[in-house]
Amino acid sequence: MRIVQVAGGLMMALALAGCQRTSMGGIDTQPAAPLQPAPVGTVSSSQLPDPSTSTTGASQFPAAPTTDTAMATPGAGGVPGADAGASAAAMDVKKEAMVGNWRVSNGPTSCDMFLTLTNLGSGSRGGTRGCAGELTQMGSWEVAGKQVVLKNRDGNEIARLYRTADSRFDGSTSGGQPISLSR
Repeated sequence: MRIVQVAGGLMMALALAGCQRTSMGGIDTQPAAPLQPAPVGTVSSSQLPDPSTSTTGASQFPAAPTTDTAMATPGAGGVPGADAGASAAAMDVKKEAMVGNWRVSNGPTSCDMFLTLTNLGSGSRGGTRGCAGELTQMGSWEVAGKQVVLKNRDGNEIARLYRTADSRFDGSTSGGQPISLSR
């Protein structure tokens, strides 16, 4: 009984000690003097050269990268046996294997995509983080044959992908941009 009283008194003392005001003594609370602006060098301007012409015989700009979009565009003939968006050469897709986090490459950008099995309309709920363009509106997805179809929040298709490796899907957005999912 005595131990309980001592422990209770100790807890009360600690509680009261936590309620004491702490002084800011010794700290200067006056605002600091404004900083002086740093000197700025001169700014010059001139017309950039036309990238399509060159006076030295070789362009100063590298050639634009080429992307084989035939493989990424469903039904474009780049996948052997492509018919009505399904490809005989594409690997089978299991919906359960799609669930989870995916890294998305969409042109020069990359972002994250999350796929669940929670029903949403005719598909399952999904979403993106850090994406740009059409993928910012991604709200659901579904497996249609050997394809994964990504849809916006209104249920309209925004991309189609084929499984090209164990943990990789390639395709294109409705706007024609190449898109890849990988883990």
